[in-house]
Amino acid sequence: MRLRVVSARNEIPNLNPNEKMIHLAFRASNVDFLNLMQRCPRLRMIQVPPSYKKTMSNAIQVFLDMQGIEMLEGDVWGHRKDLDEYFTVEDNTMEEIRSLAASGANMDDVAGQMQKKARLGSDLVKYIAKTKITS
Repeated sequence: MRLRVVSARNEIPNLNPNEKMIHLAFRASNVDFLNLMQRCPRLRMIQVPPSYKKTMSNAIQVFLDMQGIEMLEGDVWGHRKDLDEYFTVEDNTMEEIRSLAASGANMDDVAGQMQKKARLGSDLVKYIAKTKITS
C-alpha cells in the first residue's frame, strides 16, 4: 500500500488524479482540502499529523465524511520525500495486521502492537484492518 506524501500546497495541482491515499505533511486549509478533492476524485483516505488534526475545522471533517473520505491521524516516520514521494506499507505488514484482526483481536491491541513493530499510526493500522486494500 502506498500513501502519496504531499509536503506543500503547491504540489496539489501536480498530483496524479488517481491517488486514493494521501498524507498531508503541511497544515492544510479548507481550500487545500477542497482543491485536493477536486484534483483526486478517487480519494478515499487523507492522513494528517496529530497536531494538524487538532486544529482542523469541523466543517471540513463533515464535508470529507459526506464524500466518503476518511480522515486519519498519524505520521510517516522516517520517510524522506527527497528519495521517494510515496510512503509504502509493506505487504507482509498488511497481512500481519489483517491476520491479527481476523483472529478476533481487539482493534486497539492490534493497533498498539503494530504501531510499535511497523512504526505506523494507530489510525492507519485500524484503516488497513477494516479495508480490503491491495498493494
